Amino acid sequence: MKTLQQTNKLKTVNDTGSQRGVALLMVLWVLTILTVIVFSFSYMARTETEGALSFRYGIEKQFLAEAGIERGIMEIFYRQANKNQNILLEEDMDVWSVDGTPREIKMENGRAMVGITDESGKVDINRTPDVILRNLLGNLGVEIDEVDVIVDSMLDWRDPDDLVHLNGVESSYYMSLPNPYEAKNADFDTLEELLLVKGMTREILYGDGEKGGLIDYITVYNTSGRINLNAAPREVLMAVPGMTGEIADNIIMTRENTPITNLQEIGITNSQFLTLGESRTYTLESSGFKGEEKSGYSIRATVSLMGNNKVNYLYYKSPAEVKAEAKTEEEVKTE
Repeated sequence: MKTLQQTNKLKTVNDTGSQRGVALLMVLWVLTILTVIVFSFSYMARTETEGALSFRYGIEKQFLAEAGIERGIMEIFYRQANKNQNILLEEDMDVWSVDGTPREIKMENGRAMVGITDESGKVDINRTPDVILRNLLGNLGVEIDEVDVIVDSMLDWRDPDDLVHLNGVESSYYMSLPNPYEAKNADFDTLEELLLVKGMTREILYGDGEKGGLIDYITVYNTSGRINLNAAPREVLMAVPGMTGEIADNIIMTRENTPITNLQEIGITNSQFLTLGESRTYTLESSGFKGEEKSGYSIRATVSLMGNNKVNYLYYKSPAEVKAEAKTEEEVKTE
């Protein structure tokens, strides 16, 4: 009898110990689950916070870029009033050049790199002779076979007929693509339209990040078709037939102080492709940066001057891919 009582007592103790063990395991599992939940919420909160900060910085950089556009427009009006007396102005009141040279604008919460380019200093893909476009593409590193295909296809795209240039294509080619479309047979309305043309790639049009693309040097707003020596970037100058590096550098150096008024003064006798007259249409490229960050938010806008200090926006892209980099003004000057 005594042995049976002892056995029952031992069993009761074991059952109680087993229940306590199960309870301990359950507690541990609950603690583990709660820990995972806490870490999950913590990670989500951190992710949301970083996302919110990233969004905030992105918006701030966008506002800085927009401020740069507005400052650029102000500088265009200032240039119109003072461009012939730049040499008499104080250093901090100088007239901005319109050849795309970027200027650094420092603001309370960041900075903007802003460049202004007179559209008369670019190659018009609807009007400028194709020899200049061929030279420009070649100078940008595009292979000669690719140049012939791109330029001839551009000519076929904009001409009103269905005749095919030597290396070009018409609607029959585009209609055979997986997503078919017809050749426009009319002038280009935008520069991005070039991506529809055979041979053109995003790398050629926008650049590869280390060097500028074709889009930095072409336009659809230079209705004269001639290149303005007072506004053309060096890359465009070098695309003009007969132009040498020495003459191009002389042009850039001369116009830094005062506009060129006579082609003969810089040693040019053939004016077939050139002009000295400034237009009233400008492209502004503005990139906003926070602090010393190298990545910014960029905007490209093309404006036409109207009366009473007003502008008409012909083109506005935000965000845009531009050649402006996160460089200080001192770095730009030393290049």
